Amino acid sequence: MKKSRVFRFFLPLLLLIAACGGREEAAPAPAEIATPPAGLARQTILVLGNSIAAGLGVEPEESFPGRLQQFIDSTGLAFEVVNAGVSGETTAGGLGRIDWLLRQRVDVLIIELGGNDGLRGTVPEATKANLVAIIERTRDRYPEADILLAGMQMPPNLGQLYTERFREIFPEIAAEHDTHLVPFLLDRVGGVASLNQPDGIHPTPEGHHIVAETVWRYLEPVLRARML
Repeated sequence: MKKSRVFRFFLPLLLLIAACGGREEAAPAPAEIATPPAGLARQTILVLGNSIAAGLGVEPEESFPGRLQQFIDSTGLAFEVVNAGVSGETTAGGLGRIDWLLRQRVDVLIIELGGNDGLRGTVPEATKANLVAIIERTRDRYPEADILLAGMQMPPNLGQLYTERFREIFPEIAAEHDTHLVPFLLDRVGGVASLNQPDGIHPTPEGHHIVAETVWRYLEPVLRARML
């Protein structure tokens, strides 16, 4: 997300997110390193996201997709994470890129988009339509792919109706299009100064680790089911 466009909105967002965090215990990262069975081909996890997925301000291995790869490797699951995060990306931008990205096989798609839409005041129904189109194009190409949608929330300065409607589109999409849902990507990280960089927007390495734990709680069962 671009600081110049979002800074004036973000203080209320920090307060909102802080109130929403801390509901669940962190899923512990696996402690033992395992090895996938010999000869087992790795399936591909594509992370389609914005600057949070891209790991702006941290090393690639410290971003939450990088941490997910570490969790995967430590369990011996045969999956490779491909990070397609782009700073400033919107759902429209993600939709514009998805056909190109689907030229490589995608077994699991993690969609981390929508935050920039909300901060720009995009009509929630337009954001929803873009996300649905990304899901449909992925399933048209790879019908057996699992899709994990990461939910996001917006500050109250755009009005209660907007913030409520924006928050609702993620569980709606998950229910209507049978995707897996991470209810709130920044749970336990948003609004916590020590877990965010000086811009107050992008997580520190420690913040990314917690984001990865949040995603892993919902992703791990999906990956294990695909291994059966």
